[in-house]
Amino acid sequence: MLKGLTIRDMLIIDHLELQFEAGLNVLTGETGAGKSILLDCLGFVLGWRGRAELVRKGADQGEVTAWFDLPKDHPAHQVLEEAGLPVSDELILRRTNSNEGRKTAWINDRRVSGEVLRTLSQHLVELHGQHDDRGLLDAKGHRPLLDAFGAYGPQLDQTAKAWASLSAAQKSVAKTEAELEALQAEEDFLRHAVAELSALDPRPGEEAELDAKRRMMQSAARIREDVAKAQAALGREGAEGLIADASRWLDGALETAGPHLQAPIAALERVMVEVQDAQSGIDACLQALDFNPEELEITEERLFAMRGLARKHQVPVEELGAFCTTLSARLAALDNSTQTLDQLRAALTAAQSGYQTASAALRQARQAAADKLDAAMAAELPPLKLERAVFETQVSPGAEGPAGADQVAFCVATNPGAPSGPLAKIASGGELSRFMLALKMCLSIGRSQATMMFDEIDRGVGGATADAVGRRLSRLAAEGQILVVTHSPQVAACGQAHFQVTKEQTADQTRSVVRALDAGERVDEIARMISGTQVTPEAKAAAKALLAGS
Repeated sequence: MLKGLTIRDMLIIDHLELQFEAGLNVLTGETGAGKSILLDCLGFVLGWRGRAELVRKGADQGEVTAWFDLPKDHPAHQVLEEAGLPVSDELILRRTNSNEGRKTAWINDRRVSGEVLRTLSQHLVELHGQHDDRGLLDAKGHRPLLDAFGAYGPQLDQTAKAWASLSAAQKSVAKTEAELEALQAEEDFLRHAVAELSALDPRPGEEAELDAKRRMMQSAARIREDVAKAQAALGREGAEGLIADASRWLDGALETAGPHLQAPIAALERVMVEVQDAQSGIDACLQALDFNPEELEITEERLFAMRGLARKHQVPVEELGAFCTTLSARLAALDNSTQTLDQLRAALTAAQSGYQTASAALRQARQAAADKLDAAMAAELPPLKLERAVFETQVSPGAEGPAGADQVAFCVATNPGAPSGPLAKIASGGELSRFMLALKMCLSIGRSQATMMFDEIDRGVGGATADAVGRRLSRLAAEGQILVVTHSPQVAACGQAHFQVTKEQTADQTRSVVRALDAGERVDEIARMISGTQVTPEAKAAAKALLAGS
């Protein structure tokens, strides 16, 4: 609910502060007093399109502030959360306009873009009238309005689920077809590469083993002679024989030398063991250095083959085995693709059938709701002096989506036999406002949480029709808040709060003034609306009667 509005230096308003009430708030005043300026200022702070020049002459900048009370379940809370803005029960919008045309906006003291402001304002205020381009005149919003009126939630949910299944099936088929096309394009490569890699069958760590083996074989001829010399130096003709002779000679002298030779003899025994161990290692090395020259060729061929494939496929040698596994999986997918694709296409056909069934049931529900809405409108239009008009909710095939495959349009024919067409093109300004009111009566009671604004909804009507307009506005406002600019005393008498707009002129300045009226002032204002500038006792009596009967 809109709680208040503060305006500074906008058009012909220097400073104005208003506090609005729940229910029906009426604004009255002479033509040209500035009633439309209030709507312009409210539209400005909400981010709507409006006049280009808004700053009061002589001022550096104009400013409008609006504050709202939001119930906990108000949809504006979600917009605030998604924008990362503070969320509370009170919402304050402020927007400035410099005399150079630069506009700046804040929401709860956080600076925001115009886009965020406009998104939020869609949930705060609805403007209904001939200049409405975002509410009931926008055909894009007709289908959600009919759906809310029809209250066929189960059919909507079922259709949304069927659409989700259909979309998932379509994506799966498209993805698989694209993958298959890509695989088919490289089928020859895959088959050749897998065959080549499988034939080689490289093992992890094999490259290092082969490289070490190759290096050893390449150097074997050069080092074998040295190793053989070392073997001879340590053998019976070398160190082993000399150590044995030394041990035998010392053993012969042990009896005479006594304990002096025990340690040397023991040391020689240890040395003999070490020499024998060295000989064993050298013997093993000589055996390893004995190889068939063909083995070197075989080793080099395998090592070079592995490195060649690694360069060819641009992967490390160590990853050739994993790469072969990946290519084999892709080849298997290609070989199994026909069966997989057939299964996915069968699932897609089933999903399409499910969606068509669900959307057909939803279309029947929409058509039934459309007939019900048309009947409700037929009852609402005559009291609003639209008894010759015909309202029709057209449900026709549209693009498929989560909300079905229908498009909905509210159309009217203002005279019997005349072709029907969109509201905005067929109805005149005054008729349009009354169509809007009738639609709101049928669609929105108990549903809308936004403040509704009606701009001169009583244009071109009076008497009983104006009374019918006022009573419907009052009923509609009973569960929310409505602001209406009116020239009709019957409509004004139905308001819970009444604001009078006047224009004050001096030699060098024109100023618009708005003030809330008390009970006595309301009588005078409604009497003025009845009789004109000369307020007669009869006009006052009529005003009191209207107020008493409202």
